[in-house]
Amino acid sequence: MKKIFLNNIIIILLSSVFCQFSDYTETVHFNVSTDRENYRSGESIKILFDFDIKNKFHIYSSDINKAPIQGETYTEYYDSTLFDDIQHIIEPETITKFDPNFNQETSYHEGKFQIYQVAILNDSITPSNYQVEGTVYATACDPIQCIRVVEDFYFNVNVESGEKREEFVFGITESSNELKRETDKGFIPFILFSLGMGFLALLTPCVFPMIPITISFFTKLGEQAQSKEENSSIKPTLTPLSAATIYALGIIVIFTLLGLVLALTLGASGAQQIAQNPWINLLIGFLFIFFAFSLFGYYELQAPQFLTRYSQQQESRSGYSGILFMSLTFTLASFTCTAALVGALLVAASQGEYFWPIIGMLSFSAAFASPFFLLALFPQYLAKLPKSGGWLNSVKVIMGFLELAAAFKFISNSDLVWNWNIFDREVVLFIWVLIIFLIALYSLGFIIFPHDTKPEKISIRRKILFSFTLMFSIYLSTGLFTNKVFTGNNSIFKVTSGLVESYLPPPKSSSMWIEDLDLAYIKAKENNKPIFLDFTGYTCTNCRWMEVNIFEENDVKYLLNKFILTKLYTDGKEEIHQINQKMEVERFGTAALPFYVVLSPDD
Repeated sequence: MKKIFLNNIIIILLSSVFCQFSDYTETVHFNVSTDRENYRSGESIKILFDFDIKNKFHIYSSDINKAPIQGETYTEYYDSTLFDDIQHIIEPETITKFDPNFNQETSYHEGKFQIYQVAILNDSITPSNYQVEGTVYATACDPIQCIRVVEDFYFNVNVESGEKREEFVFGITESSNELKRETDKGFIPFILFSLGMGFLALLTPCVFPMIPITISFFTKLGEQAQSKEENSSIKPTLTPLSAATIYALGIIVIFTLLGLVLALTLGASGAQQIAQNPWINLLIGFLFIFFAFSLFGYYELQAPQFLTRYSQQQESRSGYSGILFMSLTFTLASFTCTAALVGALLVAASQGEYFWPIIGMLSFSAAFASPFFLLALFPQYLAKLPKSGGWLNSVKVIMGFLELAAAFKFISNSDLVWNWNIFDREVVLFIWVLIIFLIALYSLGFIIFPHDTKPEKISIRRKILFSFTLMFSIYLSTGLFTNKVFTGNNSIFKVTSGLVESYLPPPKSSSMWIEDLDLAYIKAKENNKPIFLDFTGYTCTNCRWMEVNIFEENDVKYLLNKFILTKLYTDGKEEIHQINQKMEVERFGTAALPFYVVLSPDD
């Protein structure tokens, strides 16, 4: 009797399972296709799955973290010789709700939608027409029941003869997948995420050179406006608030448009190519020198006469053009170190996606520009204070010295790319030591500029400035005799030394880093070690900061010893640098610098 009862139970269970596997045909429909008709060995193929889910059913995400246990959507292919790699599924934005079937929050798709995978054809595949077979696995649920979907599929791949075409070599990278995870969260969360990344980017060393530039430019602008207001009954139309607003909006619009236009025309790293160009760096360096001597009082920066000759309206226009030129300079300087989010957004834009890159770039640059709005606003109001002439002129001169120091940072960038070996670390550091020492002499009145009057007595403010700049000059000079400015055991010294060294060219010393990826593979196999790839740039300040601060930590040194250390420069003028840049964009889906990758010895 028990045996008969058990047999009946087994039959009922098997029938239930059979019904589950046979009911989905009226609920889940899909077609499989590929992105083009003909392929060549080594090229990428996009496999498209167009779903149509009916009867109030839905199927779950391909992400195991968003689906019930073993309920995710996935594929299986039976012929592994055709492809070198089949990458993870890319899916559209999911619906996330509490699922009563599993008593948890899940993400799913319903109605009509498309998912796809990217596969890399074998380099040695012979030209022919191949049939690929596979199976789609999914779980389809409605509000009261779930059924398991197991559906076979096939499609044809026609492989023709010829060299692989670079425009058809692509992949889905972890970087692009991370970007998609952020966009899947929705419009407002993505804006907040982009704003947060913009504020974080303000903490990087790349931004700091633009602080004295901004202050000095708008200090002089405010002084000129105040002078015109005192000598004329007509108030200038370019108020401090409007000037600061134009500067901030200029940064936002130019940063977004320049990044996206260059990504569409020159590729994902187009903005970096412009910003890292040695001619651009040389131009910025000479502009800073030119502007520094204007701050010293040797000449006035005047807009072209044809812009200012006739009316106040034209005068306003000429002011706008100067401010927007500063916005452009700021943007070029900041693009030398592209942040992680911006790098992923530019790759997405270069591949034809527009909505999320535009939203992301606008949000990122809005956060990036916000403190510079305040830095542009305050100096103009300071110029309006009573008796501001004497001390404000001293502020301008000091800012001129700082601009002079910043100029040699950009000139040394050109030196590094062109390999002049003139403005190396020791030369640039010596110039900085000299400039800071000159500020010390200026504070005591030993150096007089055209708009200065020799102080009758040295004020306490000047004495404090002298003491600080003299000590800082001596402190910087310690780096002339070693490979690093003095750090000691004090955290303040360590932070200061790290910042200073990040702006300097790298020291000439022996290095354990290899700059040849092919050689790195050989050494990795010989030593059975993974490869640590460092995508970096000659002009990348943030890269240098990581090298002189993080890589020098004892715990990090210990970990790096377990790798074959490989440094790939992306901003030089040789062919290998272009290859490195292309690999970062196409294989890893980002143009960010610095960018780190760990590879196994077999790639």
